[in-house]
Amino acid sequence: MDRKIQSALISVFYKDGLEPVVKKLHEQGVIIYSTGGTQTFIEGLGIPCTAVESVTGYPSILGGRVKTLHPKVFGGILARRELAEDLAQTREYEIPLLDLVIVDLYPFEETVKNTTEEKAIIEKIDIGGVSLIRAAGKNHKDVVIVASRSKYADLLALLESGNGNTTLEDRRKFAAAAFEECAHYDVAIAAYFHRAAEGDYFQLSYGNKQSLRYGENPHQAAGFYGDLDELFEKLNGKELSYNNLVDTDAACQVISEFTEPTFAIIKHTNVCGIAVRGNVSDAWDAALAGDPESAFGGVLVTNQTINAAVAAKINELFFELLIAPAFDEDALAVLMSKKNRILLRQKKSFVPVKEYKRILNGVLVQAADTQNFTEWAEEGARPCTDAEKADLLFANIVCKHLKSNAIAIVKDRQLIGKGCGQTSRIDALRHSLDKAKQSGFATAGAVLASDAFFPFDDCVRMAHEAGIMAVIQPGGSVRDADSVNYCKANGMAMVMTRLRHFRH
Repeated sequence: MDRKIQSALISVFYKDGLEPVVKKLHEQGVIIYSTGGTQTFIEGLGIPCTAVESVTGYPSILGGRVKTLHPKVFGGILARRELAEDLAQTREYEIPLLDLVIVDLYPFEETVKNTTEEKAIIEKIDIGGVSLIRAAGKNHKDVVIVASRSKYADLLALLESGNGNTTLEDRRKFAAAAFEECAHYDVAIAAYFHRAAEGDYFQLSYGNKQSLRYGENPHQAAGFYGDLDELFEKLNGKELSYNNLVDTDAACQVISEFTEPTFAIIKHTNVCGIAVRGNVSDAWDAALAGDPESAFGGVLVTNQTINAAVAAKINELFFELLIAPAFDEDALAVLMSKKNRILLRQKKSFVPVKEYKRILNGVLVQAADTQNFTEWAEEGARPCTDAEKADLLFANIVCKHLKSNAIAIVKDRQLIGKGCGQTSRIDALRHSLDKAKQSGFATAGAVLASDAFFPFDDCVRMAHEAGIMAVIQPGGSVRDADSVNYCKANGMAMVMTRLRHFRH
């Protein structure tokens, strides 16, 4: 059923983009009602409007907390035009009908970001705006509701194309967007009050939808919700894909673990190459050498500025995406030679607080794995050397960022072999030794990290046979003694961290 917009209530916090809408409404003879700063704005355009106070008979009170909460406002929105009884009551109580409501919400999220002062935050919990939105949305059969400045352009287009007439489908679309706006707002408020505590409901709300070309595979539709611009400046390349984003998340998490010059190469969320060195160029060389075959088509990340020298080396490899905190201009000139190559300048470190996963007909929630060990228990034949300790610390972190079952073999803070995503720990170890051999590394003198305990002594036995003399693992097996005793009998250092790092 078509409805002609003949009257409008406009009360907004953000005025940008509002002017052409107001002018079009005035041009179409719409009666405009308004409040406070919005009324001043409209009148400043030379357009007449009626103050809501003159309709309700009440001024804005309680420091602006109560402006529109009145039957003469809500009656005009909620009156059902097809019911004679409703219309009779609007006439009896001199309630003007409202066909369009334009109202947004106080900037609660922005306030939380910019201050910790609770009084200021509480004052930005909107009451009247939410109530007006819900009322107009409920009565969308008769009323158009515009609840965000992001919808001003859509409204203006509708006013121009329909000359002020709207269809039920039009009004339903605006109502859906309005209720979505309210839901997002309420989730933000609930999150503020819960803070670190868990509520009874799983609630997350992200805006800024970005449609992706496809999902994990070409036949899967996909989108990203969130503000990537908060974390990155995109300097070059095609739009990020679903898989690019998944690997970027993994890359940012692993690089956040390091402060010394580090380079990492990510493939299908696993670290396939990583090294710490004295400078970015050497770190790149060592990371690539760890598994040059897997690096093809990978996601690269460093915590150092990309200079021209390292850019020239990187340019020789086909890769999807490079993340760095800064790029020298001459380095960009080299790297931007490929138009589809994605270059991201990382503005700030990213470490998640919680992780979420859809499981069956619900959602799993857990704290992010931000610890590396709770103990440093030397359980082997001898204490590890300083060099071994540095490598074990590095290997333990790397192993944490591999899919389980995972083994990482490290020498001189360079990943030289890894086994990940295996169904048995011994298979993960076999894979890691094979990768080291394939890349031309001798494993004698290397160290080994495991993401979980050794159920038998077969892993330490195989490691020892390969020349590995120091291992790090969580411990916790009922047969820990088997591995400990083997290490003691064969001069191997073993560190138990008491902290498992499963990743599925």
